[in-house]
Amino acid sequence: MALVYFSVSKINSIDYRNVLKNPSIRIDARGGEAKFQAAPISDDKAVKSVVEKFREKYGAKDVKKYYSKFDVAVVVQLT
Repeated sequence: MALVYFSVSKINSIDYRNVLKNPSIRIDARGGEAKFQAAPISDDKAVKSVVEKFREKYGAKDVKKYYSKFDVAVVVQLT
């Protein structure tokens, strides 16, 4: 299973630049916490796959409303 994410803005976003500098991330949710390695992706086909997953989960209308650029994404393998 993988957690996928893409930036609200674009390749120059602070989130994306931070992952490029240090791919180690911490996820804290519902009282649990874990550390993972993030993998930035910029391949058009891979980013498109992430966008489609977001559209399936949140609806195309909301994705269009909140996200304007679809040039990069981040994938985290959950173990």
